[in-house]
Amino acid sequence: MSQAKTRVNHSVCIGVTGGMGCGKSTVSKLLAEQGFILIDSDALIRDKILHLPEVVAEAVNKYSDKILNSEGKIDRSRLATKVFANDADLRWLEELTHPRLFDEWRAIMRPDPKGRWVIEVPLLFEKQLENWFDFIVCVASSPDKQLARLEQRGIPRPLAEQRISKQLLLAKKIELSDFVLWNDGPISFLKDQVKILSADLQSRL
Repeated sequence: MSQAKTRVNHSVCIGVTGGMGCGKSTVSKLLAEQGFILIDSDALIRDKILHLPEVVAEAVNKYSDKILNSEGKIDRSRLATKVFANDADLRWLEELTHPRLFDEWRAIMRPDPKGRWVIEVPLLFEKQLENWFDFIVCVASSPDKQLARLEQRGIPRPLAEQRISKQLLLAKKIELSDFVLWNDGPISFLKDQVKILSADLQSRL
């Protein structure tokens, strides 16, 4: 894997990827418990980037003010319905939000040039972001487990299948990653895997 970093410093960065419903967020939080500093990309987009005036304006320009909720903010459910139904709309959203997300990553990491970071990146390979990371961890599980977890989050199975279909095949992500964690069992099994992974990573850094 190339080590030509896109970052602005010499920190160590672990990328966590995998399929929807596989447990990426859980693994990222468990790594944070092991001493890594977690950057929550979903939270940055949800709580900051989608609230930027220029992003709201672009969304309204594309979809009209019907894309907003009663508080005048982007309704994420309505936005998801739009972009996951149309590849061109999904690309538009990624082009709108991803550069701003990468700027946020740099801004967060810049004050701590020796930090050990972990970032959850669902589309890490799809967007060719490998050069951001020293090591890439893929969290994987069976299709039945993926869909069951997504349904538990309130995502209907047809919509879950549609969203999964927009991502690179999980088998390919496994092939391209440095480490793979299998998350079909109890949380205790996943925690044990993360502890072993953390010890391995710490020995390499």
